[in-house]
Amino acid sequence: QREEKQLEASLDALLSQVADLKNSLGSFIYKLENEYDRLTWPSVLDSFALLSGQLNTLNKVLKHEKTPLFRNQVIIPLVLSPDRDEDLMRQTEGRVPVFSHEVVPDHLRTKPDPEVEEQEKQLTTDAARIGADAAQKQIQSLNKMCSNLLEKISKEERESESGGLRPNKQTFNPADTNALVAAVAFGKGLSNWRPSGSSGPSQPGQPGAGTVLAGASGLQQVQMAGAPNQQQPMLSGVQMAQAGQPGKMPSGIKTNIKSASMHPYQR
Repeated sequence: QREEKQLEASLDALLSQVADLKNSLGSFIYKLENEYDRLTWPSVLDSFALLSGQLNTLNKVLKHEKTPLFRNQVIIPLVLSPDRDEDLMRQTEGRVPVFSHEVVPDHLRTKPDPEVEEQEKQLTTDAARIGADAAQKQIQSLNKMCSNLLEKISKEERESESGGLRPNKQTFNPADTNALVAAVAFGKGLSNWRPSGSSGPSQPGQPGAGTVLAGASGLQQVQMAGAPNQQQPMLSGVQMAQAGQPGKMPSGIKTNIKSASMHPYQR
């Protein structure tokens, strides 16, 4: 009597969990078929999470210590009839209209389908052909691959967590950036310095007037180092390269500088 009550309570709990799972599957299939244009990925994930939770709950009910082993229970069809059974239609929601010799082997089957059974036998045969050493090597190789993959995933997770906690290192100086922008946009900090001896901007009709000194008054006699009693004309404000660089032999060639008033292309 006690076992029968326990069996009935377990069956009621199992039927309740299966009904909830069935309703969730039906609503998810309805969304996929009729609301696919408005369906979003978060809602799909929510539906999958709900189904996963219900399956876990169903497994917990089956593995509970108070749940009897249903595999030890035997179901025997008492009545087989080719006529339509309304009560069976209502309980199965129209899926099984009759309980005849045709449907009983499918619904009360305790073994897999012949095709599935044949595939299982083939897999078992193939597995038996592999030697113990080869199987051990394959197992070790698979374990090594899984370990490397898990290590990489853990390393990526640690790096992402540490990167999120650690502040980003600053690679620029805001003061220098602001000074550069102010100098480019407003000329702040720029001086008006010009080299000595340079003149203003050239005027039209006088090419190169800003770099050539006008008249013979710009000539200056400079004493060459190492060449006594020799004088060479120099432009005012410009130093000779040979005089300013020690260790070089001064050139004894005299430079004749023409007047700036003479155009280089005049004939």
